[in-house]
Amino acid sequence: MPTAAIKPVIPTAKPEGLFASPKKRNLVLSLLLVVVTLALYNPVSGHPFVNYDDDRYVTDNPHVHSGLNWDSIRWAFTSFDESNWHPLTWVSHELDSQLFKLNPAGHHYTNGVLHAMNVVLLFLVLQWATGFTWRSLMVALLFAVHPVNVESVAWVAERKNLLSMAFFLLALAAYGRYTRKPTIRRYVRVFFLFACGLMAKPMVITLPFVLLLWDYWPLQRWGPTTPGDSEIPPRSIVQLIVEKIPLFALSAASAIITMRAQSQGGAVRSVGEFPFVARVGNAILAYGRYVMNLFWPVRLAPYYPHPENALPTWQVMLASLFLVVITGFVIAQRQRRYLLVGWLWFLGTLVPMIGLVQVGAQAMADRYAYLSYVGLFIMLCWAAADWASTRQIHQRWLAAAGAVVVISFAMLAHRQLKYWSDNITLWTHTLQVTTDNFVAEDNLGGALLQQYRTDEAIPHFRNAIKINPYDPVGNLNVAAYEQQHGKLLESIQLYQNVLRMTPDAKLRATTFSNLGSAYRNLRDYARAKQNYEAAVKLEPDTPHAWIGLGLLAQKNGDLNRAIEDYSRAMSIQPTDAGYLLLAQALEKAGRTQEAKAAYETAQRLSPDLKQAQLNAEQLLNE
Repeated sequence: MPTAAIKPVIPTAKPEGLFASPKKRNLVLSLLLVVVTLALYNPVSGHPFVNYDDDRYVTDNPHVHSGLNWDSIRWAFTSFDESNWHPLTWVSHELDSQLFKLNPAGHHYTNGVLHAMNVVLLFLVLQWATGFTWRSLMVALLFAVHPVNVESVAWVAERKNLLSMAFFLLALAAYGRYTRKPTIRRYVRVFFLFACGLMAKPMVITLPFVLLLWDYWPLQRWGPTTPGDSEIPPRSIVQLIVEKIPLFALSAASAIITMRAQSQGGAVRSVGEFPFVARVGNAILAYGRYVMNLFWPVRLAPYYPHPENALPTWQVMLASLFLVVITGFVIAQRQRRYLLVGWLWFLGTLVPMIGLVQVGAQAMADRYAYLSYVGLFIMLCWAAADWASTRQIHQRWLAAAGAVVVISFAMLAHRQLKYWSDNITLWTHTLQVTTDNFVAEDNLGGALLQQYRTDEAIPHFRNAIKINPYDPVGNLNVAAYEQQHGKLLESIQLYQNVLRMTPDAKLRATTFSNLGSAYRNLRDYARAKQNYEAAVKLEPDTPHAWIGLGLLAQKNGDLNRAIEDYSRAMSIQPTDAGYLLLAQALEKAGRTQEAKAAYETAQRLSPDLKQAQLNAEQLLNE
């Protein structure tokens, strides 16, 4: 009896190539996102520090200058400097100073790398939670290249934005793991990452609310408590809220600390300055402007002046109508859960920065959209994909349209980056796209001063005072100009006005120091000393005040005190003229070897030693 032929078993070929498996595909797409992001932001490595906040965060901050050490770390965790408690941000800047000193390229590139990391994290978190790769990729690409995010990356002082977002996304990823298998250990990981985010910037304070939205979609944990076939166990809404009580408690603690820091720093504005009705009107209009900037990101600026009571009623009403219509639409379309989640993500994450509690004098800020725009990106990308699917539009056409959008935004972002290439360009552009912007006038004046273009700078400070007569920065710089031109009594009057205008410790310390010099020029040494001491009491790291105290001590024959004061000034801000003063005092005190070392340091620091010697002699003879 014949036997049947045995058919050979042909092994199934394993898929090959870049997209052979989901893991490989995600790796390749993640690398693509990194390349796109770093290529776009590569020009920032050639940009200088911005003369607005970068000085306080890095260039003029001695704690940051000292690099990463126990003293600087202790200061980071105990300081309310810049009206905030964000120790991890300070530590990040200290680490950069340890690695790159005051070379802006390294500080800028760290920002670029952090942004690229956030782009990849956003893609991976969305892809895991939703299962949609290409939609998640599109959200990440929009986040990577949108021009509104240029401010957060090109501005070193906005490291806090990037760092807090990184921890926010890591906490979201950790929460995803927790929902699959809830354990105390996994919950603690979420809690820890959220705490780190808050210690980078309290912007992420709304994370517990975002997690509730995440439970609704895409995790879909809202439902019957009877487990079904889902990998993620469902919970009732009460259980979901109770589950997040420790996170809400952390948010409350952060809010209390932040309000205390901002109040101590004088950043919180009173109802007298910004009436509540004006705040509500501006908040409504700001929401509308954020949405408009999403689609038409032009005329962007680092500072938008608050309109106070000058808002046209029709604009507020139109913005209100727009918000109501969109909210009504996403509720009506609630079966498309991503619409409701994306819209509430946008509205909710902006609440702490929308201006109901007015911190500073800005109406809105591009950097505030860094987190909140993710919600709008999700809405748009998922809605576009669903629309194309229902109309059976081929994915190639959808991909082509997406590529056009990404390339268009990337081109606009590239142009926006050019405005950040130097301070004069940045603030000149800001004055062109905003009106009555006294902050831009001050900063353009400051940028011109840095280039010793004093006569060009002063008109901008005077413009700032015309816009806002109570502008302390403009008044301070005009006072310094008058002092340099021998109008000492006029400058003293202006300095005293500045002290009445601002609670800012650094501005007050500078003003007291300048007042001390004006009185020293008038030979009123008692008042000079009083003002110098007031400066260092407010801000011990005020080098000019220590120089002034040293000059007064040397004039009184107290060389040891003069040496101490000069040395303190040089430990804060080494200068050629300062070391020459120190060398001379050491020489007179008979400390020859120390005097020689100080003189040699002055030589190393000075680009023009003869001019430095003239400056030192002039200070001694005043």
